[in-house]
Amino acid sequence: MAVPKDPEYLSTLERGLKVLRAFDASRPEMALVDVAAATGLSPAVARRCLKTLVSLGYIRQDGRRFLLTPEVLAFGSAYLSSMNIETVAVPPLQALSAQTGDSVSLAVRSGREILYVVHIPSNRRIRIGAGVGTRFPLSATSMGKVLLAFQGEAAIEAFLAEAPLPRLTERTISDADGFRARLKSVVDRRYDSALDELDYGIVSVAVPLFDATGKVVAAINCSTSTTRISQDELVRTRLPLLQAAAGAIAAELRRFPKLARSLQGA
Repeated sequence: MAVPKDPEYLSTLERGLKVLRAFDASRPEMALVDVAAATGLSPAVARRCLKTLVSLGYIRQDGRRFLLTPEVLAFGSAYLSSMNIETVAVPPLQALSAQTGDSVSLAVRSGREILYVVHIPSNRRIRIGAGVGTRFPLSATSMGKVLLAFQGEAAIEAFLAEAPLPRLTERTISDADGFRARLKSVVDRRYDSALDELDYGIVSVAVPLFDATGKVVAAINCSTSTTRISQDELVRTRLPLLQAAAGAIAAELRRFPKLARSLQGA
């Protein structure tokens, strides 16, 4: 039986947000029937949501097709400015990227995915691009394993019971026992490193970011191409730098507790 929702829960708002989130790189513009299929809403409900969002300026209608407008960026901009991300996390991550030449990121858990909150790109191209708001499967990333490993056995088992682990490459861990063992090693070592797990040619190392209570609220990583550096060398040279950056950000989180609370709720 479905769990009843809070009586103050606005299902109309949920539907509108579902329509906004249906647009992505693979669906930059859609007809009404496409929006209905992507969201699971009836065509009539999808049409009302679209018309409302068009009136508010978040979606543009071009004939029979719809696409997002830059106005939606206001949501992300409001979060970044109100939570002091630029002050707390960006400087140490920028310094780390400048020192190593790697892409450096901060991510949080969002369901079965990781969500990039900060991303400092390198000037070297890799197969998979990323940016603020990018999502990747949690189980195939070093940051994802770091985020899940410290949430405890119950959270890990709930994650494994929810859906199969995706197999993105031959090196992606897709069996539950292997994944449990990997997470245990993450807790023991307090870091994770992934090689060719999200896609071929990508190597990364990630560490947890703890708040003042000792809870892991985010993860940060260095990521680069396997043509630049081996996995062993990446871990040896980047791990101390990542740990120092995590310590600097954690110290700032004590000055900005609202950001720590916000990261927990992602």
